[in-house]
Amino acid sequence: MEGIFLQNGKNQGIQTSSISLRYMQANVVILPNHLADDFEAFCHSNPASLPLLYRSQSGETSCPPLARHADIRTDMSKYRVYEKGQLVKTVSSLQSYTDQARNASEQQDVHHSHQWSDMVCFYLGCSFGFEGRLKTAGVPIRNVEQGRNVSMYRTAVPCIPAGVFSCPVVVSMRPVPAAKLDAAVEVSHLSPLAHGAPVHIGDPALLGIQDLCRPDYGDRLELQPGDVPVFWACGVTAIEAILSSKPSLAFSHSPGSMFLTDILDSPSSTIAPPSDSRNTPSTKPNPELIPLCILVSHKPLLYSLASQRAVSRIRELERIIGEDPGQRGIQVLCTQDELLRSSLALSHSFSVAITTGFPTHYMHSPPDETDGPPGAIAMATMLLSLGKQVTMVTDRRALEMNQAIIDEAVKTGVLKTAIPLVTFEDCGPDAALHFLCHHGDPSKPRYDHLVAIERSGRAEDGNYYNMRGVNIKHLLDPIDDLFIAAKDIPGIITTGIGDGGNELGMGKLKEKVKNLMPNGSLIACDVPADYAITAGVSNWGGYAVACGLYLLHTCPSHQRYLKKGLGEEAPPPQEQLQDWIANLPSVDKEESFLSTLVRFGIRSGKTGNLAMEVDGLTFHPTHSDLITRLLEVTRGSTSQSP
Repeated sequence: MEGIFLQNGKNQGIQTSSISLRYMQANVVILPNHLADDFEAFCHSNPASLPLLYRSQSGETSCPPLARHADIRTDMSKYRVYEKGQLVKTVSSLQSYTDQARNASEQQDVHHSHQWSDMVCFYLGCSFGFEGRLKTAGVPIRNVEQGRNVSMYRTAVPCIPAGVFSCPVVVSMRPVPAAKLDAAVEVSHLSPLAHGAPVHIGDPALLGIQDLCRPDYGDRLELQPGDVPVFWACGVTAIEAILSSKPSLAFSHSPGSMFLTDILDSPSSTIAPPSDSRNTPSTKPNPELIPLCILVSHKPLLYSLASQRAVSRIRELERIIGEDPGQRGIQVLCTQDELLRSSLALSHSFSVAITTGFPTHYMHSPPDETDGPPGAIAMATMLLSLGKQVTMVTDRRALEMNQAIIDEAVKTGVLKTAIPLVTFEDCGPDAALHFLCHHGDPSKPRYDHLVAIERSGRAEDGNYYNMRGVNIKHLLDPIDDLFIAAKDIPGIITTGIGDGGNELGMGKLKEKVKNLMPNGSLIACDVPADYAITAGVSNWGGYAVACGLYLLHTCPSHQRYLKKGLGEEAPPPQEQLQDWIANLPSVDKEESFLSTLVRFGIRSGKTGNLAMEVDGLTFHPTHSDLITRLLEVTRGSTSQSP
């Protein structure tokens, strides 16, 4: 067995990544027993970084659940020795520390001496264990190809502290070809005892890593053309915990020189502790929760994860809102997964600005229509429920009316709480930059996502047209400039939601609109968004975004990724879940809000009727039935997590 292979001083200095593509491996930390309970709690609080395979008894040198005939004092090729939180040396054996009085010169350097009988060993899962299955799945293992250890980095992400232990998360990085990301995610997801699925895929700066060429541990790896940096939580986090807690004496493996177990690397592998062990058997992963890897952003590069079940439900939401009961011909504009990618990006966001307003009824006062505000409020209240900051951006002419509408939405329970309502004025060439970023600094954006829903968009000739080709530019402020400026600001993603092609953000589909929509060559919006969600009625797109966010936040795979593997994996607390449910769109809330708009004199877009309709479609049964169907897809996740 591999656990025996390194005994008796053989293969000193060998990197176990290169020799064990069949067996699970383990990081090892050895601590004084008075710190053992704190460290076990630290492991449970940070399960992706520190998947606990086995905790020994005090003084125990074997680990029966992991390897027969093991002796932790000699079975690794390199050990690190720490005194008072300082690395003092690297050794090839710990036998000299076994129950023998330490010599006087050594004791002078240590505040409290410890005999081996005082020490507790912790065996933690290691990502080297799944490299064999990565190779079988066709994923190149660049560190093995290059004859190097993996690169490991100290991040700016803090672990969840426990007792005396607190430190930053350490991650390992493997370059993976973009076409192989799903395979790498699936293989590692099915190895939860070896850190599980990645905790970040994309730009290292999002983890606080400034230079991939300078790893804190391990070796520098060369990315090949088409490779994406993929980061897994790493057991070297335990070494950082030793350095920060400063125990008088501690030991660890040397990064890259792991403890080799007798357990085959397989999704079906489990660890069965002896009956008197305090360790809990691991549960097998649920294959239905295997995540898919989805590209969210190019600036900065960011992929996200969500379970196949959650993704399929969001795709069903997208199919439903793409129906066209008004027969406007919008299905030719529908592009798959725009809803999914936008929802993922919003899930990663912290501060969102939403704008709406299409003054199509230029002959009336107010000139606005009932499509747009309901969808905007539906997104806003779900984002608030998820802890995001939300700001609404409106035209100066509509500021007082929209403030009154927001106040009424809060009063009637349609909107969770009041949100800032602001305007944007063109005060010069840098006005948009200063609006979007603190002090006009592109490295300090105020918002990380802009959403336009049924917002009149600027056409190629600089004017703004309704579907009949009437120019309504005089009723609009240049909010389009924010979307144009955002293209050059890393970290700001944009979404446009529309149902005709003349809405802000639908410039992404400009050629289709020009060629396939009535009056398309005149009315087509020229300003693109990163994501363009097409719906039969724009409000439906807002409802679907709210539902998509709910699905993602009840998806364990996505939540683990958002949290970088921190915290014990568990369903959301019932109180939190109930709050999310309460902030989903509902037939009652949307009917109430539409009646509010009608009281303010806001009319149906297509007909101009001052009635309970949107785009000429009556609330009952068209809109109410669609909301019900969206909720049926979404709430199916409550009893069985997506």
